[in-house]
Amino acid sequence: MTATAEGRGVPLGMPQLPAPEYPAEVRDRLAADAREVVARYPDSRSALLPLLHLVQSEEGYVTPTGMRFCAETLGLTTAEVTAVATFYTMYRRRPSGDYQVGVCTNTLCAVLGGDAIFAALQEHLGVGNGETTEDGKVTLEHIECNAACDFAPVLMINWEFFDNQTVESAKRLVDRLRAGEQVAPTRGAPLCDFKQTARILAGFPDERPDAVASGGSAGPASLAGLRLAKGETGPAVVVSPRDPEVPDQETPAGHPSSHDAPQQTSASDPAHPAGPTAEEGE
Repeated sequence: MTATAEGRGVPLGMPQLPAPEYPAEVRDRLAADAREVVARYPDSRSALLPLLHLVQSEEGYVTPTGMRFCAETLGLTTAEVTAVATFYTMYRRRPSGDYQVGVCTNTLCAVLGGDAIFAALQEHLGVGNGETTEDGKVTLEHIECNAACDFAPVLMINWEFFDNQTVESAKRLVDRLRAGEQVAPTRGAPLCDFKQTARILAGFPDERPDAVASGGSAGPASLAGLRLAKGETGPAVVVSPRDPEVPDQETPAGHPSSHDAPQQTSASDPAHPAGPTAEEGE
């Protein structure tokens, strides 16, 4: 087995190129922020995740310099820091766009149009998965489930939700981002660029004057299960596409979204109504 230098992951005897240092003014500023982050935890090692967000907010991705800074700040090896930075997909390892546009392609989103949206955006933007447009504005990627299945198909931009998307609405969305227009998430806080997002995730307050959550909450699809549990029934409501200029409407019978209307379990299969389990009947 080849021996390696501790913390470097490089075979002994090979030249090692240490990561460059931050400029003095940048390092001093990050060091002050890092002390604030570390002070939140009883064990400094626990501060690694927010510190990685902090260095990501500096250059838009986690650089070797950033990982070296985290290691020195927390008394870890660079190998330990690299292991964490490469495990979590929220940390970028190469330059990327101001807006990380993720298209959910897990089962429900895929079935309802996520795969079509992802394919259309690749063609529309001229990029592949994980690639960035030439203007540096948008990085496109497919993402795993983000627990928003009731609003499928879902896009996430810098981890903010854009629900009930279609191919055309997704194209308009990325075009507006590239044009420098402000776009509003379906729910949650206003959208900011990736570096600002990373700093917020490091635990620092959002200092924008409009940073108060812009609203948005659970809609009819989210509450269908609760209504069903209460024995309530009623017409479904159209929530796709989510467009502030198109008000919610009653869903006509036979509409593709009419399956969202809550149904009694026994009504869905009259031949096999739900009943007590064998143990309950004994």
